[in-house]
Amino acid sequence: MAKPKNPATAQADADANAYVRGEMQINEQASTFKLFMSLAKWGSLAVAVSLVFLTVWFRPGGNLVAAFVSAAVLAVVGFVALKPRPTQAH
Repeated sequence: MAKPKNPATAQADADANAYVRGEMQINEQASTFKLFMSLAKWGSLAVAVSLVFLTVWFRPGGNLVAAFVSAAVLAVVGFVALKPRPTQAH
């Protein structure tokens, strides 16, 4: 069991004790959520494009041009599908 006054974890213990549930500003929470969702969305598209490119290129009988074209098509379709839509006023 860890010592209660361990100097190696003193800063972490102080941060944990300073945390008060429900004190985060709503705009900070909303912007953090939007950032996470955006990174997850565009990161997933980047992984999918990379996988298509590598799969088509390295499959038996595959070539670089077909891989590039397939990845480019997926990237364009993914960008159109994932781009932010304008918000409508209610």
